Parts: sequence; structure tokens; C-alpha cells
Amino acid sequence: MRSPQTVKALEELGRVRLSKNFFMRDFLYSEISQIESIPNIPDDPDLAIAAGKNLCQQVLEPIQDALGRISIRSAFRSSAVNAKGAENKNQYNCAKNESNYAGHIWDVRDANGYMGATACIVVNSFINYYDKTADWTGLAWWIHDHIDKYSSMEFFPKYAAFNIGWSENPQLRKSYIYSYVPNPHTGKKGYLTRKDEDNYHGSHQQFYEKFIAELNPVNK
Repeated sequence: MRSPQTVKALEELGRVRLSKNFFMRDFLYSEISQIESIPNIPDDPDLAIAAGKNLCQQVLEPIQDALGRISIRSAFRSSAVNAKGAENKNQYNCAKNESNYAGHIWDVRDANGYMGATACIVVNSFINYYDKTADWTGLAWWIHDHIDKYSSMEFFPKYAAFNIGWSENPQLRKSYIYSYVPNPHTGKKGYLTRKDEDNYHGSHQQFYEKFIAELNPVNK
């Protein structure tokens, strides 16, 4: 598939179904694109679709099936959009393109030749619990214990939104959880866990059993 050059072609790209609940159009909106007047359209639509399907089917759908509807805060960025975001990093908080290949830039493989995709999402049913407790760690640990195919998570203050990725590279699977929000149990920002840390393995149910009971998700 060629990069869309007409409205009809872009409509067709947006209608591509990535999984049972998600379409490509759900992931194309970008505030940077809107403000800077840079089209947020993949240069390699086939690669973007392939990476997006894996992200949706292996990561996002299992989360939504268990915890209820998720909202997409930001997701795919074209190389041009991300470059503008990195150029104005203090305003847009984007890493350089090289760091975002196979991340937010779905249509370019990483330096090792692997495809990947990242989306920033909000678990809507978690918002009230987070507003009461300021504790994002239960959601992080629940995903860590139940979603085997995620590559990494990075949490942000508003609504406990977080970047979550999928990577074709098996070495990056479940690689780390990081937060820009203080951990209420330690008072510190930074890594919640990494593969080489003692708390990586085993069950972490004690951190999420309370919010799971309050959320009453589809599948407890």
C-alpha cells in the first residue's frame, strides 16, 4: 500500500481494522500534526498496519477485555511529525526519531530491524481509583502479571495515562515499567521494575487486588 495522497486513500487507510475493536483511524490523531500543519500519515502504511495489528491484538484488546474501555491519548506519529515534536522537545515532549522508530513511529523498523508500535492510553475505569489514591502501581502490576506481550510501560500524571508498547524483538518483551509520577509506596519517580530487578518475577496481586475489586471489570 502506498502512502495516501488523496482523501479517499486516507479514508481507506483509516478504515483498516487492526483488531476487533480498533481501526487505524483511532491512532492517527496528533495535536502536533494539527498545530504544525504536518500530515500524520505513514510513509510505509503496510508496516504501520502490521505493527499496529500486533499492538492492538496482543496488548490493547486483552487490557480492554479485562478492564473495560480504553481511550487513545496519542499513538502513531509520522517521522515528520515526530521530528517536529523532538525539535520542540520542551513543548511537545517527543524523543528523537531514532529513539522512536518501532515506538511511536510505527512505520520504521528499529536499529536491529524489528518492527514495533507504541500508544499512550488511558484505562477509563481506573481514573476514579487513581484520583482517590494517586496510586498508578496497581494498574502497572496488573498489566505486568496478565499481559505477556507488552514491551514497556511509562506512566504520566494526568489520568494515569501511560505509553505501552509491543515489539517484535523478544529481548524487549516486558522489559521495564517507568513512571514520571512518584510511586506512593516509595515516594520516588523512575523505574518500578526491570528484568534484572528482584521484584520483576512472581505475582504482584497485593498491589492491584483492591482496585480490581472496586473496578468490577468484565473478567476479574
